[in-house]
Amino acid sequence: MADFWFDPLCPWAWMTSRWMLEVAKVRPVTVRWHVMSLAVLNAGAELSEDYARWLELAWGPVRVVTAARLEYGEDVVLPLYTALGRRLHIEGRGSQITTQSGQDELIREALLEVGLSEDLVAAAVTDKYDVELRASHDAGMVPVGTDVGTPVIHVPGPDGEQVAFFGPVVTPAPKGEAAGRLWDGTLLVASTPGFYEIKRSRFQGPRFD
Repeated sequence: MADFWFDPLCPWAWMTSRWMLEVAKVRPVTVRWHVMSLAVLNAGAELSEDYARWLELAWGPVRVVTAARLEYGEDVVLPLYTALGRRLHIEGRGSQITTQSGQDELIREALLEVGLSEDLVAAAVTDKYDVELRASHDAGMVPVGTDVGTPVIHVPGPDGEQVAFFGPVVTPAPKGEAAGRLWDGTLLVASTPGFYEIKRSRFQGPRFD
């Protein structure tokens, strides 16, 4: 079992989520999908004016996914995330979320694609579901710390204890057995007591091929 936390707007989380789907094909792993929020994570931080404005609208998609989960159940989270993510990242329509009308249109399309009521669009601009959203966010972030972003993954460790980590950040998303090998290695290092970080500079952005 693996638990995966994402914000729909993050392209790197999208890449990792597609890798995780490949992992589930080649390793005995069942994935449960949860939301975290970049807006919640960055609350109170010193941010550029542009990024702060972007985060105000970033509440929308994650609120809608939360509302859909509460209204329809856990099984709708991944299909809705996939419908949103394809539009945002594969189709390159992320600029739509910078206006409320554009965001509403994109979210409505995704809801209808997966057979959910378009009335859930209204959740984007209300705090009705924020208690549940923050609870999901905290469940993902508290075990790994707040100096990381999205995605976050939790897995059972070799002794049954919970292992939580950020990432992996990878592009393009490995497929087939390559995805499985990365999973094996990630579990190995993440489950090592006292292990914290492997990192190198990013030389390219997300590749969605």
